[in-house]
Amino acid sequence: MKKILIGGAGGAPSEGVINSLLSGKKEEIIIGMGSEPADLVLSNAKEKFYVPYADSPEYKTALLAILESEKPDLIHFQNDSEIYFASLLRENIHQLQVKTYLPDHDVIDTCVYKYKTYQKCKEAGIKVPINYIINNEEDLKKAFSDLGDENGTIWLRTSSIGAGGKGSLPTNDYLFAKCWIDRYNGWGDFVAAQMLTSDTVTWLSIWHEGELVVAQTRIRKGWTHGNRAVSGVTGVTKVGQTYSNPEVDRISIETIKAVTPKPHGIFGVDMTYDRQGVPNPTEINISRFFTTILFFTEAGLNMPEIFKDIALYNEFPKLKKNINPLPDGLLWLRGMDKKPMLTTEDEISKKIKYLS
Repeated sequence: MKKILIGGAGGAPSEGVINSLLSGKKEEIIIGMGSEPADLVLSNAKEKFYVPYADSPEYKTALLAILESEKPDLIHFQNDSEIYFASLLRENIHQLQVKTYLPDHDVIDTCVYKYKTYQKCKEAGIKVPINYIINNEEDLKKAFSDLGDENGTIWLRTSSIGAGGKGSLPTNDYLFAKCWIDRYNGWGDFVAAQMLTSDTVTWLSIWHEGELVVAQTRIRKGWTHGNRAVSGVTGVTKVGQTYSNPEVDRISIETIKAVTPKPHGIFGVDMTYDRQGVPNPTEINISRFFTTILFFTEAGLNMPEIFKDIALYNEFPKLKKNINPLPDGLLWLRGMDKKPMLTTEDEISKKIKYLS
């Protein structure tokens, strides 16, 4: 029986993948590894191994020790930092006869550093909000002068590795912005951008040697605990909905092709709509599924299963259509300590009573 090792086990992004794999037609053994014991112990993986954080000097030794001991057939990661640093170790991983399903490292490098993705999109003529790297106070002043909306507001975020809206902040206050960057020691890392709307869409896809295998679109209708974040963005979807739009499909493919002419593996294009109603790419989540991937699995599209079937068995799915095979309007509702619910607006309206 084949073994699959999943990084970040116990965390929500990885557990969505693990539970999708466990619901698949084949019966592989799922092994988990993670850097947070309190999360790791909650994982549904059969075996659980502690590993230091990927950016620590001890990570390489610990990872290779697990690979030598457990001899998994495939390894997959679910956070940007681990994807980046493990990618640098792929020769060591492959020498141990463990498969990965990763694009070239330069593609990963471009995608985990958001400003590099922005530059690639600009070069390809894709509409994106103007970004400035903030190296010093003069750059910050120029950003407010050039990029501020009618209220003088700009969007700040880090460019470096990280998810969950890391460092994001909308503000029209120069002193607050300066203190915010100081707080993160972020000069040279923070990016200022034009403000877009709050409407977002994500196009999640799997590619194999330049060919699109499958893609599915989801819009986000709310963030969990968004009212507790300064930016309103937490990176944790509260309500997701299946969606399809040819313009989103086209822009997503163009964005992916802007960072590599031969996509391979997982590419998730995050987009935010501008005030003209055009979706602007803001980042590519590379080599990982989004946190709510179990949504698609429960709806009938098990993308982690498709991913591992290609990687392990060279088996490709037979789909009636490979772009947005799920029907529009399916909802995935999430809450802390609550089992997620797959439903529709009609079903919700039938279950809730309103008293006049």
